[in-house]
Amino acid sequence: MKLSSRSEYGLRAMLELARTYGSGPMALADIARAQGMSEGYLEQIIAPLRRAGLVLATRGVKGGYVLASAPSSVTAGQIIRALEGPLDLIECASEDSAEASCRRELGCGSRRLWIKLRDSILDVLDSTTLADLCPAAPIGETAKPSRVGALASE
Repeated sequence: MKLSSRSEYGLRAMLELARTYGSGPMALADIARAQGMSEGYLEQIIAPLRRAGLVLATRGVKGGYVLASAPSSVTAGQIIRALEGPLDLIECASEDSAEASCRRELGCGSRRLWIKLRDSILDVLDSTTLADLCPAAPIGETAKPSRVGALASE
């Protein structure tokens, strides 16, 4: 299973909006620059996020995009679904119950595995918020170990 670059870039863009949450709208050019991605590709990605109600757009000179909800309210699962649709590991175990049918369903032992795997992935995606993923320090910087912790182990 492999998610598309839309999910990767969409999540990164949403993390950038989460990082600046409460600071006003952010222009696509600024999001693209901060995340090292193409502004043209970002335009294609932001549209479904907006349609899903995850971001709001403001027009004008000081316009741009903001998260529609607090970072603690937006899950990775919402973002992935907005960009990819329902999670479909295999047709018979689709997240979309209308698609999750199979003529071998009753006697198929492997379907249980696919459903368990799908549910595990969905659990992680749906329980992880943008607030959980926002780095405490800018990329490239790492927190220095506490001297108190070092003394305790000595």
